[in-house]
Amino acid sequence: MIVDCAAYEGGCRVADVGLDQVGEWTKRDGAFVWLGLFEPTEDELRVVQGQLGLHDLAIEDAHQAHQRPKLEEYGDGFFLVLRTARWNDEKKRVERGETHLFVGPRYVVSIRHGDTASYSAVRTRCQATPHHLSLGPGFVLYAIVDFVVDNYFPVVGSIEDRVETLEKQIFGERAHQDTTQRIYEIKSLLISVKRSISPLVDVCNRLTRWDRHQVVPAEVRPYLRDVYDHVVRINETVDALRELLSSALEANLSLISIRQNDIMKKLASWAGILAVPTLLVGIWG
Repeated sequence: MIVDCAAYEGGCRVADVGLDQVGEWTKRDGAFVWLGLFEPTEDELRVVQGQLGLHDLAIEDAHQAHQRPKLEEYGDGFFLVLRTARWNDEKKRVERGETHLFVGPRYVVSIRHGDTASYSAVRTRCQATPHHLSLGPGFVLYAIVDFVVDNYFPVVGSIEDRVETLEKQIFGERAHQDTTQRIYEIKSLLISVKRSISPLVDVCNRLTRWDRHQVVPAEVRPYLRDVYDHVVRINETVDALRELLSSALEANLSLISIRQNDIMKKLASWAGILAVPTLLVGIWG
């Protein structure tokens, strides 16, 4: 499905563009095209490929989805895969998706899969700052990546709240075996976030050092470095939470073991108390 497709010149939106006109607009000096797709069909992707000359392997990845985050160079452009995550406050759960980006000197193609938030808000913000949008596809790339990364902060924040609640249950109440199951559920979620965010550290680092000025101009690199800092912070927070959960699991198991030992001691004490009258009755009848 085509969400939006427009041509930009001098940082301003100048025309709505059909798929069959994308290639024509990319040949105009000072213009670039931003095409947004949501779970496109193979035929739609082939039309885009014919208009922009995209690589077969990248088109295949974009159609199949379920890719790991990566950055691959093809000719004068590149193909970027992002795994997205956002916290749904109403349903109290994490919604996951995937975004693929084709970025060239005069085009940006964003392809969404799954429960990925719409980039209409990103497009609106970019169009509201023509002096930034005039930097070309490189700034659009930054805006989308920044939007994806920022959506991870509420996700990590919700996990931190759940970990804090677990700590109170472990040390403030009686340790319970159900707590162990909740710890494993949170660790599973953290592993999923780790697999999505960890590869972005290398991807963002490569983008900040990109020497292809026609795609990522020098003016955009400070913005990408800011995104890189955010990715590193999220990655470090996830690592810290995983270590904290491992310690919480050990503490919970230890408290359960201590509780079981106390119960056994009480049972043994009562058995000893009851053994005395039993012995007396057995001797004297």
